[in-house]
Amino acid sequence: MSPNASSAAPKGIQQYIAARQGGPFQLINAPYPVPGPNEICIRNRAVGLNPLDWKNLHHGMMVDSWPEIFGIDTAGVVEVVGKNVQGFKAGDAVMSLAGHGGRAGAFQDVTTVPANYACRKPTAWTFEQAASVPICYLTAVASIIKGLGVPLPHLRELPNERIPNLDDLTSPMTPGATQPQIKPPLLTSVLVIGGSSGVGASAVQLLRDALPHLVIITTNSRAHNQKVTSLGATTCVDRNMKPDQIAKAVREASPNGKGVDAMIDTVAGAMAGNKEIFGAFREDGPKLYSHVMTGEKLEVSEGVKAATVFGRMAFQTDGGGAAMTKLVDLVESGRFKMPLEIEVVGKGLGVIGAGLEKLRGGVSGTKLVVSL
Repeated sequence: MSPNASSAAPKGIQQYIAARQGGPFQLINAPYPVPGPNEICIRNRAVGLNPLDWKNLHHGMMVDSWPEIFGIDTAGVVEVVGKNVQGFKAGDAVMSLAGHGGRAGAFQDVTTVPANYACRKPTAWTFEQAASVPICYLTAVASIIKGLGVPLPHLRELPNERIPNLDDLTSPMTPGATQPQIKPPLLTSVLVIGGSSGVGASAVQLLRDALPHLVIITTNSRAHNQKVTSLGATTCVDRNMKPDQIAKAVREASPNGKGVDAMIDTVAGAMAGNKEIFGAFREDGPKLYSHVMTGEKLEVSEGVKAATVFGRMAFQTDGGGAAMTKLVDLVESGRFKMPLEIEVVGKGLGVIGAGLEKLRGGVSGTKLVVSL
């Protein structure tokens, strides 16, 4: 049976709240949360810092009211579980997607989330490493399934059974379908814009696992080429070139030099006046553009089929309810590695504000985390 929240929980916690847009942050005392029937309470041991956190702080991007608690990545130890929760118990080491504000935010001692947002922490990963992964992985899942219509085998396989003929699972799924459509290959090449970002490096690995012969081209700084290709990219293009030069280089690296079938844009690389990048599409191809929500206005060239995606959409995909649990299987089978190196910027809730300012100033190929 699940522990009773009122008897198992300590008396109170601390929360690191943003008092108003732009700050400052304040450390306050708050009651210990009571989980709902399908929720768990996690004592946070490390939290990840994300661009969305400082966008929320400075622009109120997804804030309904102030004060607010940010943080969307966490890893820690389960303390209390709801009465309907199966698969978790007090003392389990986990990593989890956190929520947008309130008791679900990560920037506090204890975070309360739906149980399916969490999974067991891989044994080989530290809490700090684990806290760097959830939102990047889930957004990559959504960008591939929702944005490109490509099913991911690790979400659909039964125990000891991989989906056969993975290279045939390349055409978009019919809306409402419960099984992948087995058709002749449609996608032969994909461009991942921002291949050295957390989402980009995760997408490269998931695409390579699903479609072993897919040509995966990425844009990123040259300094990250070795890392990105080690994760599964076929080749990398220097992101510092002009958009039309990037498009030309991508076409040259694509099958038969004709251009790519699809793009996953993790950094709004084709936005903000950079629409020339769409010139990398194969003229007679499907021209699928999966755009990770960044707050930028979505404008695409004529004929481009665009979809905006975000991390929680992964739970809405076929098999996605177990997306986090299945991540552990991927990691422990060697099919998914840490997408980014981590940098621990300090210890304690009080250093989060300085960490976000460092992130705002620009960080490349690294995920900033805070130990708690």
